[in-house]
Amino acid sequence: MVLASHLMTSALLPQTSFAKARGQDAKAILKAELKRRGMTYADLVARLEAHGVSETEANLRNKLSRGSFTAAFFLQCLLAIGCESIVLNISRSPDSRSD
Repeated sequence: MVLASHLMTSALLPQTSFAKARGQDAKAILKAELKRRGMTYADLVARLEAHGVSETEANLRNKLSRGSFTAAFFLQCLLAIGCESIVLNISRSPDSRSD
């Protein structure tokens, strides 16, 4: 219960610049994969529907515009368009450590 409470309150906090940047990275990756395949938002909506994910084109456009969607939704989109692998070419923030 403590963990759930923590997750609920952290969802209300403003995003850090690092989190915003990762959202923009996810948005760019998804848009690039759509472009690479010559697909439109309408195509993605249809493919998501075929996988049981109900989205409108307007809702999809808004999510991508904001860059705010879950990792699960990101993966659903990639799988729906037939993307099996991606190369991450993302710069890290100066204060992040290499593990």
